[in-house]
Amino acid sequence: MGRVAVLFRLMPQGVETDLNEVAKGVAQGVPAGVTIRGMQIKDIAYGLKSLLVSVVMDDTGGVLESTEHALAKVPHVESVEVMEEGLL
Repeated sequence: MGRVAVLFRLMPQGVETDLNEVAKGVAQGVPAGVTIRGMQIKDIAYGLKSLLVSVVMDDTGGVLESTEHALAKVPHVESVEVMEEGLL
C-alpha cells in the first residue's frame, strides 16, 4: 500500500464567503488518516476565490471518496473537485 497526494479545489457558496473560516472547517473535517499538506486561496474571476487543499492519504479503497464527501460537508462549500492526484 502506498501514499497518494491529492489536490482539491473547494468552491465557496458566494463571493462574500470567508475562505479563512472555510479553511478552519477543512482542518477540523478531514477524516482520520488524511494529512493536510497545505491550503491556498486562489483568485478565480470577478471577486470569486477558491480554496486549494493539498492532502496526503493512504492508497486504500474509499479514502479519496470519503475525504471528498467530508470536504463537501464543510459549511459554506458549494462544490469540491479533485484537481490532481498522484502516487508518492
